[in-house]
Amino acid sequence: MAKKLHLVSLGCTKNLIDSEVMLGRLRDYDITQNPDEADVIIVNTCGFIDAAKEESIQTVLGLHEARKKDSLLVMSGCLSERYKEELQQELKEVDIFTGVGDYDKIDELIERRESRFSPRTYLIKNDDRIITGSNYHAYIKLSEGCNQQCAFCAIPHFKGKLQSRPLEDIIAEVEKLTQQGFYDFSFISQDSSSYLRDFGHKEGLVDLIKAIEKIEGVKSARILYLYPSTLTQNVLQRIVDSPVFHNYFDMPIQHISDRMLKIMRRGSGAEVIKKQLAFMRAAPDSFVRTSIIAGHPGESEKDFHELCEFLEDFGFDRVTVFAYSDEEGTKAATMEAEKIAPEIVDARIKTLQQIVEKTTRAALEKELHRTIDVVVQGESSEHEFFLGAKKLQWAEEIDGEILINENDMPTEPKIGRTYKAKVTQLAGDKLVATLTGES
Repeated sequence: MAKKLHLVSLGCTKNLIDSEVMLGRLRDYDITQNPDEADVIIVNTCGFIDAAKEESIQTVLGLHEARKKDSLLVMSGCLSERYKEELQQELKEVDIFTGVGDYDKIDELIERRESRFSPRTYLIKNDDRIITGSNYHAYIKLSEGCNQQCAFCAIPHFKGKLQSRPLEDIIAEVEKLTQQGFYDFSFISQDSSSYLRDFGHKEGLVDLIKAIEKIEGVKSARILYLYPSTLTQNVLQRIVDSPVFHNYFDMPIQHISDRMLKIMRRGSGAEVIKKQLAFMRAAPDSFVRTSIIAGHPGESEKDFHELCEFLEDFGFDRVTVFAYSDEEGTKAATMEAEKIAPEIVDARIKTLQQIVEKTTRAALEKELHRTIDVVVQGESSEHEFFLGAKKLQWAEEIDGEILINENDMPTEPKIGRTYKAKVTQLAGDKLVATLTGES
């Protein structure tokens, strides 16, 4: 009888890819959703911000309480890497600790009941991943680490400098996945517009786009996490010209005040960012997403007001808002005199969320009465009588759900297939649409 595995992947989609590598290494195990019957439990942790750290610790402790006798509890990932000495000393509940360097050795660590922290961040090769959560979409990691020195971010401290995957490795992975039926891909890294700069290529994304367009079976693609100071006009134009890559632009700006961008050590001023965003918005059927940090040390009322005005005027399709949190080893954490009171940060978060709610609704309203390409994803989150779908252009999970309430086709729709859909209404924060035919 095969042993059973329960795996929890926390944090970003880059973590998810690493979790899928571990699943590939442990494919002899049967996957179970019940931790109390698992022989091995793995928590792939996130150590990015305070809330993520707390979630990781609570998840580990909760699974320890639920697990059966003689099972193994494994803690891997960013939090484990970042605080390896402290966690190994304090978390006696955990049997095996490993960080961000040995995902492809997880089977060996479990067999030997051994903790290990390799000195180098694991960079995915052509490992036999088990893709989770989709029969048509896969995330593809471009690189690990980051050369940026943002004042608020600790990632370079525990993941190191930029390590780009060779382009031929990425091509081989995508070709393999298309042969398995996957046709939609999201290319992702900490700073995707720096891809291949460590190999001396300033515009590695141009090479990537050209290569992916040649792969038979790739129908849809997007690039996540463009960085303003390393993003070139040529890369932007190549995305717009691509028949495969959507005009989907995910560029975390974090702020728009020149003063704050300098304090945050972002490397680009407001003029450059606004020019890039204007080009993105002018692209046909463009979708522009960003993220913002509220309450960073040094943020004045004037800076915050400037940010709010810009968000209202530009009208992003989606915005993720983060509250600033101190991260050990970062420049911002040492700015004691410039810290913002927690109650002020909370108030600013609420103000930003109100703006984002309005701009997101305005973006959704633009889809009304249009016929768009959607992917059917299964039963909706709202009710069993609705199918859930997403616009093909959108990223997985983060950009929203479309409710399919009618089907004007002679056959029943299939999960993972693309269809034409007529958007009929906006119900709350979700579009409602009718399927009209094959895409």
